[in-house]
Amino acid sequence: MSTSGPITEFPAPGLRDPFRYITGHDAEGNAVFVQTDNGDHRAVMLGGAAAQNIIYSAGSNPIELTGNVDLEFAKNRPSLHIPNGVCVRMIDFAPGCKSNMHRALCMGIGTVCEGEVELTLGSGEKRILRPGDVSINRGAMHQWRNTSDEKPARMLYTLLDINPLIVNGKQLDFDMGYLMKEYAEYDEGEGDKKAE
Repeated sequence: MSTSGPITEFPAPGLRDPFRYITGHDAEGNAVFVQTDNGDHRAVMLGGAAAQNIIYSAGSNPIELTGNVDLEFAKNRPSLHIPNGVCVRMIDFAPGCKSNMHRALCMGIGTVCEGEVELTLGSGEKRILRPGDVSINRGAMHQWRNTSDEKPARMLYTLLDINPLIVNGKQLDFDMGYLMKEYAEYDEGEGDKKAE
C-alpha cells in the first residue's frame, strides 16, 4: 500500500473514535447494555497504510450467545478470518492508500463510513463508493484505494466464511499478496483457508 503519511494508531487522525454498544440480558432476563466501549484489538496495518479495530467476532455460525460465549471468544481472539465464523472489522485508510489486488475466501460486506473509496476488480472494472454505499464481495479479486490524498477514509467490513468457491470448474485460491503479512500472525486456519 502507498500512503502520503502513515497512520500511527486507530482511529486515524481526523476520524472520531467509534463507540460500540453490545446488548444482552441481565440475571432477570431484561434487555441491557452489557458492554460499552471503543472496540478491541486495534492495530496499525502495513507500516501505517491503514489501521484496524475488530468490532466483533464469533467462532461459529449460527452464533452461540448463551452464557456470553461469543463475547469471550471476541475478547480473546483478534482473528481476521474465522473458519465457520464471523468477523466485523473497521479499517481506516491513510490518505492516498492503495491496496494490492487480493482475494480473501469469504463473503466480505463493506460499508463506507467516511470518505470515498475506489473499488477495482480483477477485470479492471471500477466503482467509487461514498458514505453509506455497500460492496458485497463474493470472493472476487479486488483492490481498495482511498481517493483522497489529504483525508483518511473508513470502512466497516463484515466477513463471513464460505464454502469452497468454484468458478469455471476451478476452485479459487486465497490470494492476499503482500497483505498476507496481516494474516501471518494469526492461528492456523484464521487466514489462509488452504491451511484448514
